[in-house]
Amino acid sequence: MTQQVIYCNDVDATLNSIIEGGSYNRVAVLVDSNTRQLALPLLPCLSNAHIIETTPGDDNKNLNALTHVWQELERCGATRNSLLVILGGGMATDLGGFAAATFKRGIHFINVPTTLLGAVDASVGGKTGINFNGLKNEIGCFAPATAVIVSTIFFPTLAEQELKSGYAEMVKHAMLHSHESFEQLLSFDFQDIDYDLLLKLLQESLLVKQDIVKKDPTEQGIRKALNLGHTVGHAFESKTLADGKPVPHGYAVAWGLVVESVLSHIMLNFPSSDLYALARFVKDNYGAFHITCDHYDQILDLMHHDKKSRGGEINCTLLKKCGTPTINNTINEDDLKAALDIYRDLMGI
Repeated sequence: MTQQVIYCNDVDATLNSIIEGGSYNRVAVLVDSNTRQLALPLLPCLSNAHIIETTPGDDNKNLNALTHVWQELERCGATRNSLLVILGGGMATDLGGFAAATFKRGIHFINVPTTLLGAVDASVGGKTGINFNGLKNEIGCFAPATAVIVSTIFFPTLAEQELKSGYAEMVKHAMLHSHESFEQLLSFDFQDIDYDLLLKLLQESLLVKQDIVKKDPTEQGIRKALNLGHTVGHAFESKTLADGKPVPHGYAVAWGLVVESVLSHIMLNFPSSDLYALARFVKDNYGAFHITCDHYDQILDLMHHDKKSRGGEINCTLLKKCGTPTINNTINEDDLKAALDIYRDLMGI
């Protein structure tokens, strides 16, 4: 699963070169109402593309939106020699990638992430999908984009919350890579953002992910390490969707990282100093996901239904230390409830 990742500031010229070199008979661009207004005008090479607009927000990453994209591709006469440019965040690249992978049994698509989360998480690695039946990313497939164009030119328009959402995935990659990377990520200043430094950190973060994906493109082994923070995080996220109060994906991942680091400490003796450092960083920058013991059964049920579970058992990636992940850890309910208790203490709930 080879995926070309291009880092550049002149996104329009780069994208135009790829389009001209591909001899595509149709070009469509998937946007939401926000990226249509803020990002699309920066790419005049798409002025003649067929525009497919969706509603922003992960709760709109569903069958209705997927059907809409398929219908618009059909309406513009797209064939297997057509191209879909996906201009947006993780919701758009998940949805658009799945639509492209399944339309006519697969057409070409290019991801142009406009959010930090989209750049570091959803746009690279070939995972696509939609939410279904109240569960996050329940239906999808592995389908690499023809290319991914990564740039920070879109990031200054992002709210601080959106930047932090993507940054949580970078923290995850740092924890998988090394203690030095982990400490560097925790020192980033969100009050005075250095975009040159952010692009450097983003490139380093994506290299961690690309190296893992190259070794295991379809998640049969080591790629499961990239699920760090996500088993609990997706349960938190699914709970907020069910409650009608969705939170940014990266916030749920940040809280999930804390819980799974607690589990790592309980089961694998993950250093308490790193656990406390992570918890302080998350509390200071992401606040806390407020739960009580009355919510534990609902969270457990959501984790049992997670696609990473095996035979109904809860399965997590954990860490012996930063840079040493272990996959396929079966978590019993007592340990998880204890970890949720400790999470609440660490978050001051």
